[in-house]
Amino acid sequence: MSLLATTTMDRTQLLEELLEIGIALTSERDLYALLERILENARRFTRAEAGTLFLREGDHLRFAVVQNDFLEAKLGRREMQRRLQAEPLPLSAATLAGHVARTGEIINVADAYAVGVRQTLASSKAFDASDDHGTRSVFVVPLQDLAGNVIGVLELINALDENNAIVPFDPDFEKLLRALASQAAVAIKNARLEDLSFKDALTDLYNRRYFALRIDEEAKRSARFGHPLSLVFLDLDNFKALNDEKGRQVGDETLKEVARLLVRHSRSFTVITRREGDDFAAILANTPKAGGLSYAQRIRGVLESHEFAQGRVTASFGVASLPADAASAEDLVAAADRALNDAKLHGRNRVATP
Repeated sequence: MSLLATTTMDRTQLLEELLEIGIALTSERDLYALLERILENARRFTRAEAGTLFLREGDHLRFAVVQNDFLEAKLGRREMQRRLQAEPLPLSAATLAGHVARTGEIINVADAYAVGVRQTLASSKAFDASDDHGTRSVFVVPLQDLAGNVIGVLELINALDENNAIVPFDPDFEKLLRALASQAAVAIKNARLEDLSFKDALTDLYNRRYFALRIDEEAKRSARFGHPLSLVFLDLDNFKALNDEKGRQVGDETLKEVARLLVRHSRSFTVITRREGDDFAAILANTPKAGGLSYAQRIRGVLESHEFAQGRVTASFGVASLPADAASAEDLVAAADRALNDAKLHGRNRVATP
């Protein structure tokens, strides 16, 4: 078979896969699962060693998904995510991702530290130096919606040949990745619109409907991959008395402040929901029971020490985990509920387990 015939066949296969991905993206409900899939397929198409998908939030880019096998093996997934997600990237910073977010251009460079490009990657160079990881070829694509707005950036690092040597990215992939990025941007927009139906109007946290869907998904993922899963329920102490004494408006402001504290003191991948009334939940994926207990104790202390406008606010916590306390999502919820009730019965403002 000729080289031309082989190339044509490869491109036909890629186009078929691109269509399948496009169909899948429009039906994906979980935004972060969606972003992981986008990045995985972009890396597969281009044989990229690593990649990052940023979401644009105002004048910053946030590290939404990071896939880097070298750094994950060296640092562990959580530490890698912590380092990269600790600070959002200002659009004004001299970075390739920021430039693409501002201009909507595609950038494909063979050597990121070549003359003329070096200054745009200062932060990446420092990170490479501290972790013995070298960035060479870089491919950056904007995620643009139908109106042309850049809502994110896809950055791929180090194309690998068949011998796993770093080579430049093939420019022929630009059209394929632009098509994938366009589909992804539309899907992200759709996911954000659907996300509104999963939000609690008062606190802007996820609501009970989303909690039910997400805990079921995470329990199935836990069973499939053997990863631990922790669930934390919390209930504000004597909240009904606060509502009765000071009025519903004060009660609502308290709930909103509690929600802000929960988000501020939780990791970006922790799912915080308001189940109903003054009942909240935190879903901690890849977190064993000891980690769930540590999280609950820390949040208990945050609430107890915070200066609320209406006075002291405390909460009772129930913590349960897979596989330590349950074998299914339903059992996990029941175990966390039992633990929460125990915390209330034994004096409130405490953490309990089944």
